[in-house]
Amino acid sequence: MGWTLGRYFFFRYAAITAWYFVGIYALVMLIDFTEFSSRTSGLPGFTVKFAFAVSALRVPMIMQQTVPFIGLLSAIATLVSLNRKYELVIARSAGISAWQFLLPCMVGALLFGILTVGVLNPLAAYAFSRSEALETQFRSGNSNSVSAFTAPWLRQKTADGDTIIGARAVLDNGLQLSDVVFFSLDAEGNIVERRDAARAYLRDGYWELHTVSRLVDGKQLPVVETDRIDTNLRPEFVQERLARPDTIPFYELPAKIEVARSFGLRANSFATQFHTLLALPFLLVAMTLIAATVSMRFARMGQSATMILGGVLAGFLLYVVSVLVKAFGNAGFVPPFIVVWIPVVVAMFFGVTFLLYKEDG
Repeated sequence: MGWTLGRYFFFRYAAITAWYFVGIYALVMLIDFTEFSSRTSGLPGFTVKFAFAVSALRVPMIMQQTVPFIGLLSAIATLVSLNRKYELVIARSAGISAWQFLLPCMVGALLFGILTVGVLNPLAAYAFSRSEALETQFRSGNSNSVSAFTAPWLRQKTADGDTIIGARAVLDNGLQLSDVVFFSLDAEGNIVERRDAARAYLRDGYWELHTVSRLVDGKQLPVVETDRIDTNLRPEFVQERLARPDTIPFYELPAKIEVARSFGLRANSFATQFHTLLALPFLLVAMTLIAATVSMRFARMGQSATMILGGVLAGFLLYVVSVLVKAFGNAGFVPPFIVVWIPVVVAMFFGVTFLLYKEDG
């Protein structure tokens, strides 16, 4: 196939992918803005401008999760549009095989995945962390609707006794806690003191507390601006325990994994996230192959939209399986490398085998 025709197919795929991305971005932005406004419109200081800013910062993270579906839908739409205009029929009559005119789409899917990992992921990680900081600052002192089952909790043991730590929100990859509470326990496990702080920062060997109120033996003590609690928790352990792997940029994950493992931590969640991002471009290629198994046969054989729906369901099943096995990798039941790459490899082999059988006999 000549360079001109290959470039034409590539730019058709790129244009359709861009339109799908923009359309889904606008839809996600509208839904997230509506949902966030409904949850926070009753709090003091709420403005439409603030809600729009927080939603705009959150949307890139959501879009990162939709990239596999965008790749699948854009591949199906590209091949169907080429078939309906008889462009693929003419290409076949000129002796061009399915593998040749699928190559530009697969290259486009690979580049789309690389851009997602290299550009969208760091942007989404930074923007989402910023949105969490803005939302936490806005909610601080305005609402206490956080369940004890959903709030992050830690337990530390020091020479002074055990301390249970809970917080409304986790910022700075686990090194900063918002609306935090410290319960100090005695040797028998009884609570002897409670400290509530607006912010807590993990320093070298201690927690630095700001705007602290203390309750000792049932007596409320005056509020102090700063306080400190000794700790033996290392930042690497706190990040492993509290930080969300998807809020860490792709470029920083290898260093996080290496440092965590040097302290004896398994860092399974970080490793799983790293391999998930590394495999994303190839997952999009697999989605393109799945799209080819239904969209080309649909045009040639006169099949109904059921074939297209089957391809969408197959891509959705692949995504669900990928998320399911990712949970096993985070829990440490299976090595992260295996749980992430096996579904991608199996999907690619399925697409290649199906096309070989249908196209080459």
